[in-house]
Amino acid sequence: MPVTVAEVQELARRLPRSSEAFVRGRIKFRVGRIVFLSFSKDGTTMGFGFPKDWRTALVESEPEKFSLPSAADMRYHWVHVRLDAIDSAEMRDLVENAWAMCAPKFLVEEYAAAQGYVEATFRTRPMSPRPKRSDLSS
Repeated sequence: MPVTVAEVQELARRLPRSSEAFVRGRIKFRVGRIVFLSFSKDGTTMGFGFPKDWRTALVESEPEKFSLPSAADMRYHWVHVRLDAIDSAEMRDLVENAWAMCAPKFLVEEYAAAQGYVEATFRTRPMSPRPKRSDLSS
């Protein structure tokens, strides 16, 4: 059974620190200023946060479901999915993982525990190593 925008909104609204916005005719969800979920204007496609390193494999594995973002958006951790091609369980996985990429780690762990997940198996956003204080003082 295809997923609707309303079903996705219901889940996304319940995620800790998630906020909904209407920007240029599109519904978007954010954690802070980082967008983790967005819908096309016609509501048929959902864009979501996804690790850059894995997105080509995802799109190639199921091109009838997933597509790459526009050339201008390839710099972001982003993929698109057709809502009529996924079910509720897959939608939940995509939305929760997109949210986990931009939510604080402690919050992701608390959410996973509250949901009864055995362990937090969410993908987390890739972080670049931060310089040590000693590196900055030289």
